[in-house]
Amino acid sequence: MRHASRSILASASGSAQQMPVQLNDYEGMFEFAPTSLWLEDFSGVRRLFDEWRALGITDLASYLRADRSRVKACSERISVLKVNLKTLELFDAPGEAELIANLASVFRDDMLDHHIGELTALWNGETEFSTQSVNYTLAGRRIDILMTGRVLPGHESDFGRVLIAIEDVTEREEARRKQANSERYAHGLLEHSPVSLWVEDFSRIQSLLDELRARGIEDLRVFTDVHPEFVKRCMAEIRVLDVNRQTVDLFHAPDKATLLHRLGDIFRDKMQAPFREQLIDLWDGKLFQSREVVNYALNGNEVHLLMQFSVLPGYEHDWSLVQVALTDITARKKAESYLEFLGRHDVLTKLYNRSYYVEELNRLERKKTHPVTVIAADLNGLKMANDKWGHAVGDALLRRAGEVLSKAIDAPSCVARIGGDEFVLLMPGTDADDGHSKREEINRLIDLNNQFYTGVPLSLAMGCATSIPGEPLEATVRRADLAMYEAKSNFYSGPNADREHAQEPR
Repeated sequence: MRHASRSILASASGSAQQMPVQLNDYEGMFEFAPTSLWLEDFSGVRRLFDEWRALGITDLASYLRADRSRVKACSERISVLKVNLKTLELFDAPGEAELIANLASVFRDDMLDHHIGELTALWNGETEFSTQSVNYTLAGRRIDILMTGRVLPGHESDFGRVLIAIEDVTEREEARRKQANSERYAHGLLEHSPVSLWVEDFSRIQSLLDELRARGIEDLRVFTDVHPEFVKRCMAEIRVLDVNRQTVDLFHAPDKATLLHRLGDIFRDKMQAPFREQLIDLWDGKLFQSREVVNYALNGNEVHLLMQFSVLPGYEHDWSLVQVALTDITARKKAESYLEFLGRHDVLTKLYNRSYYVEELNRLERKKTHPVTVIAADLNGLKMANDKWGHAVGDALLRRAGEVLSKAIDAPSCVARIGGDEFVLLMPGTDADDGHSKREEINRLIDLNNQFYTGVPLSLAMGCATSIPGEPLEATVRRADLAMYEAKSNFYSGPNADREHAQEPR
């Protein structure tokens, strides 16, 4: 197995050969795979199976459930030949030898019950098996796992080599347990909405998909690109059989009958895009799905949901019974939107921040946009207001500046606060005349703002510059800055500078 000089040659057509793949490449793939991998020897289990068959055992699952020690006997006959680095990391093991020496502390308790499924699969002649179970790290930490196993080719008769892949699904399972707890203790877990459960009939949707296949359609994504109305048609064919009380409350319905009568008000607009993906997954045979969707409550509000969709066992042939579980994640989505807002905006003024300004400046530079007019603005008297009346007064001036500048600007133009009292307006497609007109408009808005607010008057020093063909936008910004500094200097050297900011705020 460790002969580096040997290679495997693969050919799709039988004539053209691909690049040789060295065996040590495969060893590297095993060793550094991002998934926990185990190479195990199940030949002892196979011999035990033969002994039990000789005793007349035919139903292995019942035989194992009758006496758990039989499951343990099978487990003890499994030899671990090799594990990869991800396995050592997952199970908190310092090395392979330490892990193998302590397997009894890894595979215990709940694991024995789940072990029955994979043993039964092997007993029935299957070479692949999958089960969800519980293991324990060497540090005693409990982990939920999804285990998938395959008898390697050439060992179907003796189970001498079995490759096991283990996925840590602890986080997912903990979320599911929390979801189950929220159903049982909805009144105690105020941070979580109760789970909404739907029982639905998707048989008509399956028929529509089967009709497309019969017409020779192979790619549903391409088909729905050309025929988006098909998605709406399928949405209209969803037949809801039942919902629980949590669903009625979640969608602000007075009762179940009203909710079922107004399904068109719930499944609409933003629901169409994720439902299309749901159809494509069904087309590809994925009968269990999880995705985020948007529905609408009967009061018109958007409801962001984590949807878990499953065709119930026994109904895979016609999808006539499916279950949909909806978890309300509206609060989380609002928090995510707010965090996204904070990443691009200044909290105090609600204008864009310096980071967004730099991105927008670079974007306009890359697109060679011309002309671009830049207005650099600086709040006059901020330091004096902070020193004389406190930062609350200064913050109020900054907020007022944000109000004025945001009202003066429409997309695609933007305004950003790039420093303590510094602002920049980027106006693509705006020439010098329009730029000066915009500065005059801002001054008029400042006058109106000062009429509305008593106390310290709002005043901005502004400089305007319009890009010249071939000039870097940063140079345009510098010219606007220089003009702004000149205006600021004139403000502070003028005879009315002190008087304008002498009035005490109320």
